[in-house]
Amino acid sequence: MPIPINIEDLLHKRKIESNRIDFKKGWNPDSIYRSICAFANDFDNIGGGYIVVGVEEENGMAKRPVAGIPIDSLDRIQKDMIGYNNKIDPYYMPRVDMQEVDGKYVLVIWAPAGLSRPYSVWERVTVSKSPYKWYVRSGSNSIAAKGDVLDELREMANRVPFDERGNENIQITDISPTLVLDYLQTVNSRLASVFDKTPFTEILNLMDLFTGPTEQRLLKNVAAMMFCKNPAKFFPVTQVDIVIFPDGCIENPNNMTEVPKIVGSVPEMIKQTLDYFRTNVIKKNIIKPKDRAESITFFNYPYQAIEESVVNALYHRDYQEREPVEITIEPDKISILNYGGPDRSITMDAIHRAERLKSRRYRNRRLGDYFKELQLSEGRGTGIPTIQDELRKNGSSPAVIETNNDRTYFLIEIPCREGFGKTIEPLYATLKKALNGVLNDKELAVFMEIAKSPNIKRKTLLEKMDISKATLERAVKQLSSESLNLIEHKGSKRYGGYVLTEKGESILEDNTMIL
Repeated sequence: MPIPINIEDLLHKRKIESNRIDFKKGWNPDSIYRSICAFANDFDNIGGGYIVVGVEEENGMAKRPVAGIPIDSLDRIQKDMIGYNNKIDPYYMPRVDMQEVDGKYVLVIWAPAGLSRPYSVWERVTVSKSPYKWYVRSGSNSIAAKGDVLDELREMANRVPFDERGNENIQITDISPTLVLDYLQTVNSRLASVFDKTPFTEILNLMDLFTGPTEQRLLKNVAAMMFCKNPAKFFPVTQVDIVIFPDGCIENPNNMTEVPKIVGSVPEMIKQTLDYFRTNVIKKNIIKPKDRAESITFFNYPYQAIEESVVNALYHRDYQEREPVEITIEPDKISILNYGGPDRSITMDAIHRAERLKSRRYRNRRLGDYFKELQLSEGRGTGIPTIQDELRKNGSSPAVIETNNDRTYFLIEIPCREGFGKTIEPLYATLKKALNGVLNDKELAVFMEIAKSPNIKRKTLLEKMDISKATLERAVKQLSSESLNLIEHKGSKRYGGYVLTEKGESILEDNTMIL
């Protein structure tokens, strides 16, 4: 496998720091694998390193001409390395390349920082049995980690949150420039003004979305979470599943409605999920007492509590788990479930009290920073207090939190406010009854899509709804006709889009109204 740097740069220690290069005159597996382990552990976060076999060191530099390795030994060495790699725990495979220098062959072993640190290796890989030891680099040497250094090395895996780790599977082409620009514009970043004049890789670099050394730059997991249209490509089953049980999942589990799965970048999944709740679930009740002028307004579920719960689920979700965020809607509650569970630094007592969950470690710290910039989250440890406060102000009972001793999941149940009916029905079905004989199914679907995404363009409607252009044209014509006047186009042809009219908004708010 070709290395990402010129061999002469390695021999002259150009572009690569000298402590990241280890010259070995001959093939000595025991010594070499200690260096491989040390570079993989990357204790100083310098990006791993290179071991050049067949080169003698003289005064810190490569002695020329190089000593070289007999060409008939190269195949045997590479075969032996397959077995030696299995003596590294967890398994680690360095990259190997043969290079011709000064008319001889040298073996270049590239050992980048491992994604599963810390690593240990047999003290002697050439014997049948040997104790494992951890190694780190100290200057230009590989030494066994002991005492405080070993303790710190063992903590390294917990020190780097998952979303900040590099991912060699994510390519520049997987990152959407449109999503990046939209984010920069939303947070009023100055990068937005130079976006078209700056190479995309430099934009990502300035956003601190790369990690690793210059010759092996890896995009961080958070880049795919935030700016990839299909993050499930890297984190399988990254989606939100919503299931509705009109009679309750215990009372009548066979009567259920599954909402099409919600996918996309993490911010897009949050937006789509909250749009669904706004349009289909959240209802308002207004009571006007006879003995007072002011009306009493409350909701079945306060929007802010739902918003915070959805954001928390996608923020704290373990993106290495192949499980969706599951939302269950029943007559008396909404349940939001995500895997894995709360950190062990949060006591079970605090979880049962469901007042404030303050963690010392965050699974996706950088994702939380993005959420705060997008004003989706206020700050660490404030989510549960916000949810409980919004429920209290709405007159609802407090939310209940559940997990297990192994902390594999996190479940929050948000109760429905007393004063609402005990049966629920998706708004689409309610509107279909209300508009029976006025709109057909396609027209109603277009109406609902415009309600969920104000200022939507025709092209986007076609992409989202998977209907023909002619069908969409007929639906738009009917919905915007003088007799119905439910939608209208606002803004210019290029930048504008479809929105509901006042009449359309009124029907949406009072979903039992009949035209």
